[in-house]
Amino acid sequence: MLGRRQEINLQLTELLDSALLAFCFWFAYFLRADFAPFFWPEMVEIPPLEQFYWVMAVVVPFTPVVLEFRGFYTHLYHKTPATSLRQLAESLVIIGMVIGALMIFLKWDVPSRAVVILAVVLSAAALLLREGWQRELLRRRLADGRGRERVIVAGAAQDLDGFEEQMPPEQRASIEVAARIDITRQPVEDLVTAMHETAAARVIFAARHVHFGKIEEAVQACETEGVEAWIAADFFQTAIARPTFDVLGGRLMLVFHSTPQASWSLIFKNLVDSVGALILLILTLPLWLVAAAGIRLSSPGPIFFRQERSGRHGQPFKMWKFRTMHADAETRRAELEGLNEMTGPVFKIRDDPRIFGFGRWLRKTSIDELPQLINVLRGEMSLVGPRPLPVYEIQRIEKHAQRRRLSVKPGLTCLWQVTGRNGITNFEEWVALDLKYIDNWSLWLDAKILLQTIPAVLRGLGAS
Repeated sequence: MLGRRQEINLQLTELLDSALLAFCFWFAYFLRADFAPFFWPEMVEIPPLEQFYWVMAVVVPFTPVVLEFRGFYTHLYHKTPATSLRQLAESLVIIGMVIGALMIFLKWDVPSRAVVILAVVLSAAALLLREGWQRELLRRRLADGRGRERVIVAGAAQDLDGFEEQMPPEQRASIEVAARIDITRQPVEDLVTAMHETAAARVIFAARHVHFGKIEEAVQACETEGVEAWIAADFFQTAIARPTFDVLGGRLMLVFHSTPQASWSLIFKNLVDSVGALILLILTLPLWLVAAAGIRLSSPGPIFFRQERSGRHGQPFKMWKFRTMHADAETRRAELEGLNEMTGPVFKIRDDPRIFGFGRWLRKTSIDELPQLINVLRGEMSLVGPRPLPVYEIQRIEKHAQRRRLSVKPGLTCLWQVTGRNGITNFEEWVALDLKYIDNWSLWLDAKILLQTIPAVLRGLGAS
């Protein structure tokens, strides 16, 4: 089928790129080890190629995977060279970070930096040339129509008009619309006749405005003829949710989701949360001791502050923080309502009088947030995600759309955290940043937010 064919083409392209990477690495070694000494005899001899195998074992199979993750293989027809270069550079940076981590933690050695640098340059050139060649082939196929698969498009006339126009060039290059059938006005026999006359491989139903009974009758005709039937699932128009298919109790289900789907990326995110939280907890233990001692000496009361916050889907959980306010802070909140600087249900005061001196320093350095690593290890929070709000503030949210920020796990840091934090006093602007994160989530976005959190903390932009 067409989707499967595209998947196979992608896999073949990735295999080709792996072969190109392997060749470029070998050629870089040849240029440095065997060719360069002819011109510069005084050059230091480098070790045999076998000592570079571990680098090749990382670069060759995993670079195409990272390239796919960065979108290098999509939107080939319209993509500009600048976009390709950026995606390629981002992918090479990720692979470089992996190699660097292996060198640091496993003490693996790169015998010659010149070979690696030359291999990177050659690989980048080879991948860009391969992409340019593939783009040219695609454009030629669009121009002359060679190798296209014959299909029939069926549905209501108003749906057929815009069906091809909305199809991306990469897919238009793969199919030839041999016939168009309006199944709302024409009998099913016309569809059967068209299948016989065109020898079409499949029938695509653009059936947004077609009664389900008509579609069922047409699909049964395709079933009898042994022709694949594809139904465009755009009969429900949604602004945010994206449709996918799943199976429940043996029944095919059309699923509309407005949050990241279950995927290997999410599994990896959960793994990074657990491992990262454990590492951070161990590395920051001295700061825990400083915070505990400072709180004990500065203000009577417990070291930790626990508050009921809303987690994923509003599920309440106890969030841990180092206490930065006097013990009676919660009872005094009502008398300070008039000083609230935030719009909406959130309560925040920049110079809150309930915060004691050492607690203010803890907030400025974000050390007070460290106990939330416990919540991350318990699976209640993530390293990156919308900041969890107290349950009583969530109950005061008036706009249902704003509750969508609860559709993912809350996090230690987020877009709001790295773009101003206490400088943002409009709750709708805060929620907009959270929804932007949810709608555009990727592992790369998480990595960027984590990296941006470091300078945000060093600048002392406060905390939630």
